[in-house]
Amino acid sequence: MKKSVAARGMAFLMAFMMVFALVPPVTGRAEMVNTSENSCIISKNVPKGKSGRRMNLTFVVRNFDEGRTWKDVEVGIVNNGTYIAGPNPGDAEYVFPFEVTTATFQTKHLGSIGSGHDKNVSLPVRVRADLPEGYYTVEIEVLSEGSHVANEFINIWISKPTGAEGEEEEDEKEVSFVLGENQATPYGVYPNVVEFAINMRNKGLTEARDVNVAMVLDKDSNVFPFDINDGNYDRNFEKIDSGETVQMPYSMAIRSDAYSGYYPIKFNINYRETATGTIKTEEDTFWVRIKNKEKDDTSGEFNENDRTKARIVVDSFQTIPETIIAGEPFRLVLRMKNASSSIAASNILFSLESEKVDNSAVFTTESGSSSVVVNSLAAGEVTELTVDMLSRAGIDQRSYALTIKETYDSPEFKNASESVTIDIPIKQIARLNTGTVEVMPDNLTVGSESNIMFPINNTGKVILYNVMVAFEADSIQPTDTYVGNIKPGETGNVDVMISATAPTQDEGKVKMLITYEDENGEVQPAVEKEFNLMVMEDMQEDFGMDIDVGDFTDVPMEDGSFFGKYKIQIGAAVLLAAAAVFLVIRLKKKRKAQQEEDDVDEIS
Repeated sequence: MKKSVAARGMAFLMAFMMVFALVPPVTGRAEMVNTSENSCIISKNVPKGKSGRRMNLTFVVRNFDEGRTWKDVEVGIVNNGTYIAGPNPGDAEYVFPFEVTTATFQTKHLGSIGSGHDKNVSLPVRVRADLPEGYYTVEIEVLSEGSHVANEFINIWISKPTGAEGEEEEDEKEVSFVLGENQATPYGVYPNVVEFAINMRNKGLTEARDVNVAMVLDKDSNVFPFDINDGNYDRNFEKIDSGETVQMPYSMAIRSDAYSGYYPIKFNINYRETATGTIKTEEDTFWVRIKNKEKDDTSGEFNENDRTKARIVVDSFQTIPETIIAGEPFRLVLRMKNASSSIAASNILFSLESEKVDNSAVFTTESGSSSVVVNSLAAGEVTELTVDMLSRAGIDQRSYALTIKETYDSPEFKNASESVTIDIPIKQIARLNTGTVEVMPDNLTVGSESNIMFPINNTGKVILYNVMVAFEADSIQPTDTYVGNIKPGETGNVDVMISATAPTQDEGKVKMLITYEDENGEVQPAVEKEFNLMVMEDMQEDFGMDIDVGDFTDVPMEDGSFFGKYKIQIGAAVLLAAAAVFLVIRLKKKRKAQQEEDDVDEIS
């Protein structure tokens, strides 16, 4: 299953070679497919190619499975091609837009993709030389751990080449490298050692072999800010695939005589396009920032009253997710705009500084680095910064400030500084608990009342608004009581009388439903609690017993006797004892009658 794309590709290649001579030249205009509903294969821009030339088929693979990570992901081209309109309505002619080789349908390994995350893909192909200009569709298959995940289409645009035959354009180079992609500029402070790794991606169409990356050294501290302690700073790679990114680690000590500022570090990259090909060379530059002594500035410091510098502002921002719960991670997307109408900015350093609570930052970055470097920003241009952040737990629910400090160069001045601030709201989850429920009395008769008292403690970080408590049971009159607002860390007390309306027929459980409103006035789901309350029938009825307290009080006794002193109390006690005996007898009879009725039901 894991090699399904490659296997089908080999089968198609054999069939294609057998029938290719019988297929007439294609004519007509290609038709596009609607890719707006794709959930896995996302093409932000239509890839463009030229007939007979190499091109990169670029798109994004997105994990659309909520809560599931795709592991061992592979992606490749499916060999069923696409169709274009024929000369007559309803006619169609099979067209596959690329030259078919053993590598055309090879899958590319992407590793793991987390839920909701993307990975960029670039598949090198060569466009057929006989292909007419127009739109074509290509089917892509995605596998995870050898199992099918999705098959979706992307559109491509093919045009005729404008250069001389055999001439390769700059963006169609077999091998080409880019340094420092998707990473912040390394920052070092003297006398510390700077530890950093440089990302290097092969953006060419084919793999590079025998790659050697040599750092260009210089004894001049104004050119090269690091001590030259090692004799060799080369990094070697046997092979770098098309679209693959490798890392080159470095550990560099800062020179004592190096000045603060940005330094371009040059690299010479030697490689072969094939295992036996000639060695080719490419040069590239990577910037680092050093903090040490300041250089004497003969051009003068920036004049704050001079308005010829660029103005960099926050054009907009968003958080993912939109609602941030304290203690949870989120992604901040900042869109920074050069609001100047004519002045560009360069060497821009954006540093994020969080508001602090109790000397601790509310927001921190997951990577540990809070700085992002942008090489340049033209007048009116907008750049997007994406930072994964973590909010601090245990803070109050409100908005907190995040300051973006900007340091950049303007054409006439260097090290211009500005600061802009955004407010990010943080939410807290409401929490409450209840203390001991006091029920007085917890046994009563129909028509009587019981006093219910207990505390409600706000153990969260937000105010509980308009707290209400409702009491429900078959044996009582449904009752509501208003408690009011309860601030964090405070307690609201419940003190209510409830009336018994019917004898208890169950275990004597009474429900308490505690509800409250949030800051927007929306009632939240009820918190349910229980307590015990037994309700018996009213004892003021004919018990079938002739008992009169007078029977006990009319007995003549000597004044000094024990019974003479306590005849009323003894009479009342006897009466209550008799009533209790009668109640027990009556309940037993009732249970027996119920059992007999159940037996009859079972027999019938």
